[in-house]
Amino acid sequence: MTDDDTLDELLDELDGHTDLEKANQQVSISVDERRYGKAVTIVSGFDVPQSTLESLASSLKSSLATGGTVDGDTIELQGDHRGRLPELLADHGYNAT
Repeated sequence: MTDDDTLDELLDELDGHTDLEKANQQVSISVDERRYGKAVTIVSGFDVPQSTLESLASSLKSSLATGGTVDGDTIELQGDHRGRLPELLADHGYNAT
């Protein structure tokens, strides 16, 4: 059973490194204007796997009650969400500027 304990400890340690990597990432928030004057909030600068980015985008869309998509290494959200996004990203462990 000591092998299981060692494996659990190792997995816990790896989870801690993932949080540290997120905290070291500097993501930026900008607002772009698209067709018909619609605002789109763009969050860029992520260095995470695509599945993690899609999961984060889903969580942000749900929290902000808006639509959006993942485009490469950026998240695009419908509307201007510069006010709430830094707090939501901090809740997920990211530093936003």
